Amino acid sequence: MLVYLLRRIALAGLMLFGLVCLTFAIANVAPSDPAALAAGPDAGRSQIEQVRREYGLDRPLPEQFLRYVSDLAQGEFGRSVATGRSVGRDLARYFPATLELCLVAMAFGMAAGISLGMLSALFKDRWLDHATRIFAVSGIALPPFWFGLLLQLGFAAWLGWLPTSGRIGVSTDPGDPITGLLLVDSLLRGNGPLFVQALSYILLPALVLSLPCLASILRVNRSEMVEALRADYIIAARAHGVSRWRLVTVHALKNAMLPTLAIIGLRWGWMMSSTVLVETVFDWPGIGLYAVSSAIAGDFKPVMGVTLIIGLNFMLVNLIVDLLYGVLDPRLRHA
Repeated sequence: MLVYLLRRIALAGLMLFGLVCLTFAIANVAPSDPAALAAGPDAGRSQIEQVRREYGLDRPLPEQFLRYVSDLAQGEFGRSVATGRSVGRDLARYFPATLELCLVAMAFGMAAGISLGMLSALFKDRWLDHATRIFAVSGIALPPFWFGLLLQLGFAAWLGWLPTSGRIGVSTDPGDPITGLLLVDSLLRGNGPLFVQALSYILLPALVLSLPCLASILRVNRSEMVEALRADYIIAARAHGVSRWRLVTVHALKNAMLPTLAIIGLRWGWMMSSTVLVETVFDWPGIGLYAVSSAIAGDFKPVMGVTLIIGLNFMLVNLIVDLLYGVLDPRLRHA
């Protein structure tokens, strides 16, 4: 198991280095001039050149790349040329909001997707199976920004049940952050009203973000459960009097979860990148909205930082999925 773990960590390290190279290359072929942006619209040529020297943009590309990698190794993502703030501090400020949104969305997607997939397989070719399959196709096809606008119109504008934007009320003081996750912090403080308010704000964006994930998990889990329930060992266990509940939740589900875990790992990465659209629609103060505002301003340091954070999360989650694969299927440890 240790060798299996080391192989996966080494592969993740190579992928991360490739991502660093890719972000650096994209930032340097972009048509905008970060030095001119930092100097301001009224700056002269000499002022722009001074800013270029200050940020090290006048150095050869190999030297800039080595400096970039060295800063990343120290946890430094550079400075925003538009605001002058540290990108690392901005990411530390905005990332907890995105992480909380993705965790809630993934929890809902996994719970609903696996449950509906099991029910769809149990009632194969009946009305429930047809309904869940139509729902799965619709969930993948619906554009997140359009679905988000519909929910805002229905639940916020017409019914007035839920807020349309933000993470918490403007007049609400959440206190000093403990974990940065409002739902967790409110529970740690025993602040019930804050928890209810934070939950009301996160429901709509989390639902929009979870829909493609839910649909993908439902489709894969249903397909694998249908195959597992036809397997010889399930037929033999049923003949020996094993209850249907135990057959489905213990024996069949364990084998069906291997491909489901793979789609969960992939969907986590897609979910993190989809926050760019969802956070913009709901004005959610996370790294997605931060990346959009930076890209509009032509400020590429924050965009590079957000890309690296999303890529790193994608790799970490897939590493965890690989390890869970090794636990569920011991044959993979020797692959």
